[in-house]
Amino acid sequence: MLHDILVLTEAELKRAVKLDLEAIGVVESAFAALAGGQVVMPPILSMEIAEANAEVDVKTAYIPGFDGFAIKVSPGFFDNPKIGLPSLNGLMILFSAKTGLVEALLLDNGFLTDVRTASAGAVAARHLAPSTVTTAGVMGTGLQARLQMFAAHQVRPFEQVLVWGRDAAKAEACATDIAKELGIEAKAESDPARLVAQSQLVVTTTPARQPILKAEWLHPGLHITAMGSDQEGKNEVEPAALARADLYVADRVSQCEKLGELASAIAAGVWAGGTPPELGAIVTGARAGRTDDSQITICDLTGTGAQDTAIATFARQRALTAGAGTTIQS
Repeated sequence: MLHDILVLTEAELKRAVKLDLEAIGVVESAFAALAGGQVVMPPILSMEIAEANAEVDVKTAYIPGFDGFAIKVSPGFFDNPKIGLPSLNGLMILFSAKTGLVEALLLDNGFLTDVRTASAGAVAARHLAPSTVTTAGVMGTGLQARLQMFAAHQVRPFEQVLVWGRDAAKAEACATDIAKELGIEAKAESDPARLVAQSQLVVTTTPARQPILKAEWLHPGLHITAMGSDQEGKNEVEPAALARADLYVADRVSQCEKLGELASAIAAGVWAGGTPPELGAIVTGARAGRTDDSQITICDLTGTGAQDTAIATFARQRALTAGAGTTIQS
């Protein structure tokens, strides 16, 4: 028997899905679902293709109550820009949770991942940043640096953004884009220590394998969201910082122990905090988040399959409402 499959292109998805409070709420609900303990989320399947300077990740999760579940394939071929191609692409496949049949092909080329990743940063800021953020800092100059600031500003409307990157020209360009998008002051900062000192919220968005944020820079009233360490060997925040923070939160402890900043802290022998709380438990109130504006907090985001299922389901609903996409039969 033939059944309908909705096919959505990147352009159609960009018209249907925005990085807004609704998308942030969808991702927040995914974290809350994770805290309930009923989500089925296998470990990330990650394959390195060293000869091509590439990696491929596969993520998925089943969330009770959702009509479908997504499987996301994310290839990263990092030499592609040399031949005029993007380094990241990929797609999501949405299956029926009742029959297992394919319901939608989301040919997003990583767009939905960008949205859900930035939304997760906003969820972290909403629950862990000080109640008032005047200055936000971002370390990194790529697309996610921009999106993290766009998303965080919706939950903590700061007045200024500082941007640090190894390439000064890219930092200037990133600051210009952020200022234009948010209508606030944004400028490049050449000294990362000074960026951290002036900020109440800092987001790290790099593929660094050596720490770019030092433990000695931590100060009362600081929240750090580290989202770049999503592969083994990556490390943006000096391991000692996790031990010095008043509260360290993982998006998924089992992942952060292998892929995130927590993995580096464990390897360095400086983590003695036992099992940390997960962001979902903070969202639901099962664990306490920030309790005082003077605390130092760190959130470690490695990216979860639950986020992918949530954003894929949301995107399909938005597209159906808008009458977007092409229906094929299989």
